[in-house]
Amino acid sequence: MSLKMLPYNDVDFNTEKILQQLTLSSRALAELKGYANTIPNMHILINAVTINEAKDSSAIENIVTTHDDIYKVLTESGYKSENAKEVVDYRNAIWTGYELIKKDNFINTNTLVKIQEIIEHNKAGIRKLPGTELKNSKTGEVIYTPPQSEKEIRDYLKNLEDYINSNDNVDPLIKVCLIHYQFESIHPFYDGNGRTGRILNILYLVLNDLIDSPILYLSKYINETKQEYYKLFNECRNENKFENWILYLLRGIEITSKDTIELIKSIQLEMNNYKAEFKEKLPKIYSNELLESLFYEVYTKISYIEKACGVTRLTATSYLNQLEEIGLLESEKIGREKIYKNIRLIKLLAK
Repeated sequence: MSLKMLPYNDVDFNTEKILQQLTLSSRALAELKGYANTIPNMHILINAVTINEAKDSSAIENIVTTHDDIYKVLTESGYKSENAKEVVDYRNAIWTGYELIKKDNFINTNTLVKIQEIIEHNKAGIRKLPGTELKNSKTGEVIYTPPQSEKEIRDYLKNLEDYINSNDNVDPLIKVCLIHYQFESIHPFYDGNGRTGRILNILYLVLNDLIDSPILYLSKYINETKQEYYKLFNECRNENKFENWILYLLRGIEITSKDTIELIKSIQLEMNNYKAEFKEKLPKIYSNELLESLFYEVYTKISYIEKACGVTRLTATSYLNQLEEIGLLESEKIGREKIYKNIRLIKLLAK
């Protein structure tokens, strides 16, 4: 079956099951949006969530790494791990996409090309050569042939772009399900389609003010339900059955929203516990700037504290060493550099 252009006028999006799940998903997402605004420094939450999204999304593509390696790469200390670097680049791609849509207030083909370029470290852009086929990794059987010529791919992308930025009467949460299916079916790049498509999900939700920042990530849900994901995807492709696909992704939005709310609550609780212990044991050096800098990333180093708190290197070193002495940080030598780990936050994000 050849790929249709959007909108899918022959698909019923208003079934009873879809409308019921849509209500639950919308409610959970709205609650997440409200909770997210209670974090004193939004970047703390965004950094935490996007690194988990980057890790889980990359794992779908068999790029597997650990939180520990990711954070070591983030310190820019010369720590080498190719898989961790891939994950960090993915997070950079999320940020780039987010900044682009906040500036432009739309998503177009160039947005997607820029994101894919960061993920794949090349400027290959849209596929120009025919011959791309999606195969069963075990049997080698061709399961799908996406659009082949560059003109055909660009025509589909233009149609997708128009659909993304159109104001119609279809709920944005329904649209994100269709946009995800359509983008992955177009398969416009030689590599990086899956990860680019998952970033597109996040950006679309932000574009439609359903969340204020890129904090809802579906990759963990997809990872945990991978067989169902591919089964339902093929039902859409081969049988034009979209109800179960839409229900599946809507459930993912509900579940992930609730999980992210729990993460926010956990971070807030840990910050409050950390703050109380910090103020009790080291009242002379306590400041909100120092506290927040220790949660901004799970690893910190002397230069970060110098900048965040406006202090000398000697003072920043003293702060971090005192925090280590009372058990709020742990240090580790990476090459010639010393980094300080917020172990409590690491454990929260690794759950």
